[in-house]
Amino acid sequence: MVTPSTLDQMVCFQLYAASRAMTAVYRPLLEPHGLTYPQLLVLVALWDHGPTTVRDLGTRLKLDSGTLSPLIKRLETAGHVRRDRGNSDERTVVVSLTESGLRLRDQLAGLPEQIACAVDLTVDEFHQLIHLLSRIPQKGTTA
Repeated sequence: MVTPSTLDQMVCFQLYAASRAMTAVYRPLLEPHGLTYPQLLVLVALWDHGPTTVRDLGTRLKLDSGTLSPLIKRLETAGHVRRDRGNSDERTVVVSLTESGLRLRDQLAGLPEQIACAVDLTVDEFHQLIHLLSRIPQKGTTA
């Protein structure tokens, strides 16, 4: 059994500190586009999967509706997404990208390389880090 003797040896602390640092790196890169990091996550999920229900979006992003709904509303106010009632069930809300939201994908295409550079990682190291983090089980973190 490995027992950490300092904060710097705790994986959970390193992940927490890295998460805060990454969010800080994203902030000045997203500000010119009027976006926050959580809003970017919503956009990326929609770029990857197309129109989706709020429920499915919450599951994908590991966010509850109380956190996700204000993000979607701000993106809608900015003109990047649209919310529509489902055809078969009016309680279902489908979120889709607008032309503005689609254009942002092209405008932010260089973001991964900018982030890798900002944290002094090569692109290969950046991809390796993503791979290693994806191996950590996501149990208990769904909305």
